[in-house]
Amino acid sequence: ALNINNSSMFAGADVLIAVGSIIMILGFLGCCGAIKESRCMLLLFFIGLLLILILQVTGGILGAVYKPQLEEGLNLVITEAANLLKENTENAKQVQESLQKFQLQGQCCGIVNGITDWGNNYNLVIDGKAVCECEQKYQEENLCTRFQGRYVFKEPCKTVILSFLQKNMDIIMGIAFGMAVIEVLGLVFSMCLYCQIQRK
Repeated sequence: ALNINNSSMFAGADVLIAVGSIIMILGFLGCCGAIKESRCMLLLFFIGLLLILILQVTGGILGAVYKPQLEEGLNLVITEAANLLKENTENAKQVQESLQKFQLQGQCCGIVNGITDWGNNYNLVIDGKAVCECEQKYQEENLCTRFQGRYVFKEPCKTVILSFLQKNMDIIMGIAFGMAVIEVLGLVFSMCLYCQIQRK
């Protein structure tokens, strides 16, 4: 459930490359159109920017409309992953190893309910460390709780993941808004320039 295959990892990179290429072509059209006073190039620049703006607005609307479904899907994945922590299958072991690395990096334990998500595997040792093991330095920072005679991280990893997503969502929204403002200014500029060339 936590595995990400190579195709899905590279899909995001392909989209970014495609978007970057389109923006570069549009920028070239806009510059050449302004320098050569070409109505055709300016019109293509205007249409391209308008289409990107429409796609951005559409994406934002769809994201808002389907937000409950996305949250429901995320909760389902999280619940399935939490169930795998209690199992001993080969697939479960892969998920457990991945989560153990994340737990050490994020100073968290389990997924939804902390150490109890691990069930009878709460004393499982992965890469030389018991799951959710909270070291002395973290105990001093009040990140640990005592469970079955040892210290474990007290915060569930779901909280850490959601906090990370919320923080980064603000940054993404800010970038998207900034890009939208620049695109609107580009549209206004290209139309003004187009009208000026039209009068000549």
